[in-house]
Amino acid sequence: MAAATSQSHLLRPSPGLRRASLPSPSRISFALRAVSKPTVLVAEKLGAAGLELLKEFANVDCAYNMTPEELCAKVALSDALIVRSGTKVNRSVFESSAGRLRVVGRAGVGIDNVDLAAATEHGCLVVNAPTANTVAAAEHGIALMAAMARNVAQADAALKAGKWQRNKYVGVSLVGKTLAILGFGKVGSEVARRAKGLGMHVVAHDPYASAARARAIGVELVSFEDAISAADFISLHMPLTPSTDKMLNDETFAKMKKGVRIVNVARGGVIDEEALVRALDSGIVAQAALDVFTVEPPAADSKLVLHENVTVTPHLGASTVEAQEGVAIEIAEAVVGALKGELSATAVNAPMVPAEVLSELAPYVELAEKLARLAVQLVAGGGGVKSVKVTYASGRSPDDLDTRVLRAMITKGLIEPISSVFVNLVNADFTAKQRGIRITEERVQIDGTAESPIEYIKVQIAQAGSKFPSAVSETGEITVAGRVKDGIPHLTEVGSFQVDVSLEGSIILCRQVDQPGMIGAVGSVLGEQNVNVSFMSVGRIAPRKHAVMAIGVDEEPTKETLTKIGEIPAIEEFVFLKL
Repeated sequence: MAAATSQSHLLRPSPGLRRASLPSPSRISFALRAVSKPTVLVAEKLGAAGLELLKEFANVDCAYNMTPEELCAKVALSDALIVRSGTKVNRSVFESSAGRLRVVGRAGVGIDNVDLAAATEHGCLVVNAPTANTVAAAEHGIALMAAMARNVAQADAALKAGKWQRNKYVGVSLVGKTLAILGFGKVGSEVARRAKGLGMHVVAHDPYASAARARAIGVELVSFEDAISAADFISLHMPLTPSTDKMLNDETFAKMKKGVRIVNVARGGVIDEEALVRALDSGIVAQAALDVFTVEPPAADSKLVLHENVTVTPHLGASTVEAQEGVAIEIAEAVVGALKGELSATAVNAPMVPAEVLSELAPYVELAEKLARLAVQLVAGGGGVKSVKVTYASGRSPDDLDTRVLRAMITKGLIEPISSVFVNLVNADFTAKQRGIRITEERVQIDGTAESPIEYIKVQIAQAGSKFPSAVSETGEITVAGRVKDGIPHLTEVGSFQVDVSLEGSIILCRQVDQPGMIGAVGSVLGEQNVNVSFMSVGRIAPRKHAVMAIGVDEEPTKETLTKIGEIPAIEEFVFLKL
């Protein structure tokens, strides 16, 4: 080992891209045509203030309620497109633009209606407006909570039907009650401020929330289990991701205090709606107030919508005059900035990367993201990830190794599994800073050929507990490392143990007593359950002591299969990790 250099990356202007090489100035060139004014197509109604901003810079074409065919025809004449949630911007839209469309602006938070992969393939940046409706959504959450607690909607309907039922609609007070906020981001923290003003005791769960920010508001960060078990009211503010899909289900409802009340102004899919109906019928959940649904609009005969203990609104979280104007201004500024070539903190996809750079780094980009995904799944407890060190070993001089793409993929792997944020080269540093994640990089020059850009990558998470204690190195960090072999990413180190397993499919890690028959015992359990093993590797400290077995599997084992592995006498701990 000849030399080592270290850098710390918190918040700084996100670097852009040149066409020729990866290092670049602080602007992105989107290679707009040489026209005096670009054309912005506004496909859904936008506030007047936003339109005025656009008109100062571009020719604005407002065309609403277009058919898909009309949209494709219009977009071929446009440099930017602004939509809300009602317009589907699919692959055919980007293909119809014939390369002219450079920016798509989503006036709001969600980008489910935009094909991000197609946008990236066609060199089109996608930006959204995630902050302008924060207060409106928080206020709506509080409004629903108060209306639910005092049976406002039910009493209103009864009185209009000619019924005077004071005794039937006795409510509950908010003061002194415990409110659990699940998802302590912008909206969640604003709900907390208002709930504190109502005299509620507020706890929150969010693995990436800043403890200092929570304390400043007077909120206690707790584990998910502690939050749902202590709550009188639960307010949901997390994104819909694979890890939050149906997060509230039969199992979690069973752990809640009988008579809990639930508010959801986030995403419908985070609640198993059939399970919620069962919980309402059994009395586990006393009431629910919902602004969002798994399918919108919900069916006219929805048992959940029609339930007498459920208060509903048709996705009105952002529907205030002020929020609509704010969203219009925010998206207009983002689109104009992108057309000027400026970086956007609200970019949700990556700009085009030079082909020669991607060609060389492609397997290492995949390795970086997968190592981070493994590492973050090993974290236990409610503290989340705060400090990450990434080490790159290379035969090249540290100055010749540009790691911005790799660092962005590390950030992507750490954050995307539990977030709706799309992390890329543009917004990686900004996104990490928002979540209080400090990423440091070390470039280690080793003896060897410079033909391969990187010998190995190591990811270490400090100040965090682990679901798999053997992944903690002698210096106290959760540690995983890997290298590229024949173009395929491989996991080569877990904690202090050396392994060698391809990072394809998913992985089971087992700590075991090093004795004969262990590979066969675990392999037999997997084989009996029809789980195909792609790779298996055992790393040990010394013969007949302890070892770590890394097993690559093509299918996700059932809970019963994993339980059987854990019941093998010599298995001391194990964990299943999805890639």
